[in-house]
Amino acid sequence: MILKEEILKEHNKEHVLKIAAYACSSKKRFKELMNCYLQGEYRLSQRAAWSMSWAAKQKPEMIIPYIKELVQQLQRKNVHNSVIRNSVRVLQDLNIPDDLHGELMNSCFNFIETPTTPVAIKAFSLTILQKLSLQYPEIKQELKLIIEERWEHETPAFKSRAKKIICS
Repeated sequence: MILKEEILKEHNKEHVLKIAAYACSSKKRFKELMNCYLQGEYRLSQRAAWSMSWAAKQKPEMIIPYIKELVQQLQRKNVHNSVIRNSVRVLQDLNIPDDLHGELMNSCFNFIETPTTPVAIKAFSLTILQKLSLQYPEIKQELKLIIEERWEHETPAFKSRAKKIICS
């Protein structure tokens, strides 16, 4: 299978799961998927994002070497929202190395503060910040203030995740 061509062929859940299973069958194939996701052109990265997310869920140990790259993806402005969304989706379930906490926190705070950030990115960012607040309790107050400030303008998905933070 030529992964790049296969990713671009079609984009539906069945196809995405097929690509994810293929990628999970070896480290070499997983790396090939990650290269499409991290360095591919706009459409390739967009389509590889969903497969990457499923692959990371199926074989979380295979995504560990790419945590730094996932965090760095959050800074990119020239990528489809699906690239950012799937990065934060995966990162919310991982143990992030300490040296990446600052960069990750900055990105997540930026996402939840920006009104135009898509709701899924905000929701996953809230989960990441909640987890990091266990290690850095000093960010909890800032997080609560931002939630309260944004409350009236946010969606039910944001409010659902935010309630868990406010009540904890």
